[in-house]
Amino acid sequence: MAAEVAVRGAGAPRTPITRWLLREQRRSHVLWGASLAAVSALYMSFYPTMANEDMEALMAGLPEALRVGMGWDRISSGAGYLESTVYGLLAPALLLVFAVSHGARLLAGEEEEGTLELESTAPVGRRSLLLQRFTALTVGLVVLVAVVGGVTLVLAPVLDMGIAAANILAACLGLWLFVLAMGAVAFAVGAATGRRGPALSVGSALAVGSYMANAIAPMTEGADWLTAVSPFSWYLGGDPLTSGVDPLGYGLLIGLTVVAIGLGLVAFDRRDLGV
Repeated sequence: MAAEVAVRGAGAPRTPITRWLLREQRRSHVLWGASLAAVSALYMSFYPTMANEDMEALMAGLPEALRVGMGWDRISSGAGYLESTVYGLLAPALLLVFAVSHGARLLAGEEEEGTLELESTAPVGRRSLLLQRFTALTVGLVVLVAVVGGVTLVLAPVLDMGIAAANILAACLGLWLFVLAMGAVAFAVGAATGRRGPALSVGSALAVGSYMANAIAPMTEGADWLTAVSPFSWYLGGDPLTSGVDPLGYGLLIGLTVVAIGLGLVAFDRRDLGV
């Protein structure tokens, strides 16, 4: 990779690292996209069996705190079903695995393997190297979230879920911002430490803790503050499948991403890479 960057002339693309990474990850993106499409389509196909009075009666028999915490309080509606399954559980879980694992590997993993040192000797500044690698993660997540959104846009009208296309797009935007923020944290920790283990640990802990905080808050008296500090709540708390974009929640996710990458950039720029 370093040699490839080094031989590029002044007229070459300004993001060679991003382009190279995206070419290298094409197979991974295809496999992840196929998995997300299959899971999304499978669970959406179950909706007609959930939208009936028997299911509403079954859910009504559960404790209210449990129903709200797990997102089952509106499971018989199209938006409620999608939120409790695809957008509130399955898609975030799969995408978080991708975002955190790739975020931890893009810098820290390469550094541990010794390949990043070679790349850093090429005529590419450290900041550019970091930002181009993060851009590759960003673009990859755009593609995967677009797969989920495409399946939803196709099947929601067919299954008569009653969800506006604009709200589906709003939910996709929130999903992308959420998983990108979690991936950015893992990426930044890897940039600061040069070690994949801490990056995976911090990114995973934040993602799981965020989900748990959002689920536990409705079940625990006096725990409303948990939703205020939970990035998962910033994503779904505004009910995007019904109400559209939540400016405050989405703004907080953007802020978290910017802060994480900013701190990672400063630490990476100052750290000794051994070259």
